[in-house]
Amino acid sequence: MNEGLEKRYGLLTAVAMVVGIVIGSGVFFKAEKVLVATGGDLPTGILAWFLGGMVMVICAYNFAIMATKHEKVSGVVDYAEVLVGPKYGYFFAWFMATIYFPAMTSVVAWVSARYFGVLMGWSIVGPEVMVISGVFLVGSYVVNALAPKLAGMLQVTTTVAKLIPLFLMAIVGTIFGMKNGILMDNFTSGAIVEVTGNPLFTAVVGTCFAYEGWICATSINAELKDAKKNLPRALTFGTIFVVIVYIVYYVGLAGAVENEVMMAGGETGAKIAFSTVFTNAGGTLLFVFVVISCLGTLNGLMMANTRAFYAIAVRNEGPRPQVFRVVDEVTKMPTNSALLGVMMAMLWLAYFYGANLAPTPWFGAFCFDSSELPIITIYAMYIPIFAMQMAKEKEMPFFQRVIAPLFGILASGFMVLAAIISLGKAIIFYMILFAVVQAFGMALKTYGHNE
Repeated sequence: MNEGLEKRYGLLTAVAMVVGIVIGSGVFFKAEKVLVATGGDLPTGILAWFLGGMVMVICAYNFAIMATKHEKVSGVVDYAEVLVGPKYGYFFAWFMATIYFPAMTSVVAWVSARYFGVLMGWSIVGPEVMVISGVFLVGSYVVNALAPKLAGMLQVTTTVAKLIPLFLMAIVGTIFGMKNGILMDNFTSGAIVEVTGNPLFTAVVGTCFAYEGWICATSINAELKDAKKNLPRALTFGTIFVVIVYIVYYVGLAGAVENEVMMAGGETGAKIAFSTVFTNAGGTLLFVFVVISCLGTLNGLMMANTRAFYAIAVRNEGPRPQVFRVVDEVTKMPTNSALLGVMMAMLWLAYFYGANLAPTPWFGAFCFDSSELPIITIYAMYIPIFAMQMAKEKEMPFFQRVIAPLFGILASGFMVLAAIISLGKAIIFYMILFAVVQAFGMALKTYGHNE
């Protein structure tokens, strides 16, 4: 056994991780939510996709700047530790390991199973889909824990595969909609359903899940060849590419079916759109690529999730660091960290079902959407990092030291404000849970050092 990670991944894997994790379940899962949130107002929906994308690009650009200077174990945790301080670095790492990574991974496992269930004609809240969710989750863990190089190759392959349905819908759907007039009708109809609250902010919060995941690419910086050059390139070009793809896909969907049909379709909305444009057989075949797309996102998230407790232990912090920083000599993977990571994801999968899918919610007031609130939290946690980037990185050019992090603070603050306005009381109960988990983590900060 040893405690060092192998430099196994190149630029292509890093770009595929950014694009492959971000593009996947969210663009299919949240496209209908954005449309519903805006009452079917297509221009407002496109604006929401653009604003959510700009938040991602601005934050990713700042982390790209940090990546040119700092390289240690886990990307964003390294930046939090160096710029804000070791305690904040641990606070951030514990959040990523216990809430962010496992919550995101569990939701994407269910979304992958959800679309597989749509193909099979199953209820998305039925036992079949929940069992398949667990199978997908464990299967992804096995691939990452036992064959990490295969996981890297899968990430590249699934990234290419998932672009097929997106680009086909973007191009063919737009042409289809221009010919039959659906696209123009959807653009000019305005809101077709009355909505409460602020539809733009609600829609932007909806896009946050679809755009999230790029930060996971920073988790492999210790395994990335020439990380100080390749990670910034992957973050910058990958995120810009994603924004373009999402917007053209969303427009293509608007050319496929009327807004009211898409809104009424629920989980089958995307399948209806694909079948309308490409016939039932073609739509079903392309929808298979949608499932592959979701599995690619799951693979990328699991890559990060399996390394989360290692990032804590390698700093000699958290519970039993001597156990969780061990790297297997054969697979070159932190196997103990990976096992704990998948166990956390299974717990969050059970929570997601009980809070969002069960006929009667299991957790009362503590039910919230674990696909969104952890993401809003991480944007709030970026703000101190950007602030200290302005204060400490004095040798950087003015734009990189002041302007870029200032925009990062504004972008992150915008996401937090949008969440507060659109989600209301759910944030209060989530923050109680967040505080309990973080307090428990701080109590464990030095546990096991001398064992």
